[in-house]
Amino acid sequence: MTVVVSGARPTGRQHLGNYWGALKNWVELQENFQCYFFIADWHSLTTGYEQTAALQEDIREMFLDWLAVGLDPEKSTLFLQSRIPEHAELALLLGMTVPLGWLERNPTYKEQLRELSGREIKTYGFLGYPVLQAADIFLYKAEKVPVGEDQLPHLELAREMARRFAHLYRPVFPEPEALLTPTPKVPGTDARKMSKSYGNAIELAEEEKTLSDKILQMYTDPKKIRAKDKGHPEGCVVFAFHKLYSDYWKRRESECRNGEIGCVACKGDLTRSIEPALRLVREKRRELSGRRNQLEELLEQGCQKARRVARQTLEEVKEAMKLSY
Repeated sequence: MTVVVSGARPTGRQHLGNYWGALKNWVELQENFQCYFFIADWHSLTTGYEQTAALQEDIREMFLDWLAVGLDPEKSTLFLQSRIPEHAELALLLGMTVPLGWLERNPTYKEQLRELSGREIKTYGFLGYPVLQAADIFLYKAEKVPVGEDQLPHLELAREMARRFAHLYRPVFPEPEALLTPTPKVPGTDARKMSKSYGNAIELAEEEKTLSDKILQMYTDPKKIRAKDKGHPEGCVVFAFHKLYSDYWKRRESECRNGEIGCVACKGDLTRSIEPALRLVREKRRELSGRRNQLEELLEQGCQKARRVARQTLEEVKEAMKLSY
């Protein structure tokens, strides 16, 4: 069966952007592929090494949401990166072979340096995170990696590392291919990218009252002043969510353009469309949150499964590099 690997940094409670951007896709992939999905706590240190106090709680909250939306430990291997020391060891060995220029030319590295210019992130760990990322992929001999188009340069860098290792020693890792899946852009309530740091996110398990409040605050067409004014759905956050959650969104588009519905009524309809989906997650999450010991057992079982595979791959690597002594 084709192996798929993907991970996410622990950010605590997940929001709708996380769901539509990754989790929904993962739930579908686990039905047809051998999937490894991991909480990338070491990756979180590459830009957040000063802020580790909340990591443990963030890991637990994110794992809860993963299970609540349908990731199944019986179908996927769910694990915590830092409990698999082979990730660090393989990253070290790969790092010995990766030319510095490859890492310095990484477009995401340059972009992050600009965006986070006020922070000290010119660290060894941040420059080398693509090497750790490649190790994450290689340990499970992933053939497919679900990515967006903006992440294709990262994957090509991993492919180059696999080719270089094969040239220096012998082939051990498949060259991972991108599994491009169209994912809708999910705006925050203020029309910017949905992010907890912006304060514009709707959580997967958002309570009904706060959901309604947040939808009422959503950015709409600034030219539609009165209810009967003709609107422009493109750029309207409310309409973007109708397209995701309402089976009548095409009719709603026409009503908006013709001035047949006001923004307040439209927002009320959206609340009624989203609430049932979030209620299911909320109820599942509450059920799981009371089973702290069981949650830890599920995560540990996933870690044990992952480590057996990782250990075997690392042995092959050391044998290829003549380091089995």
